[in-house]
Amino acid sequence: MADKDIKKKFGRGANQCQICGRKQGLVRRYNIMFCRQCFREWAPKMGFKKMN
Repeated sequence: MADKDIKKKFGRGANQCQICGRKQGLVRRYNIMFCRQCFREWAPKMGFKKMN
């Protein structure tokens, strides 16, 4: 049985960004699943506003 066939269930590598596939720096709140770089790009389009 190959190790690459088994999908990771827990930990940092279990989830990935829906846009670019990055596994680090995920924004998981509200079940968004974007990395922080993609979130900064897409947040205004989704209705998030930057608070000062």
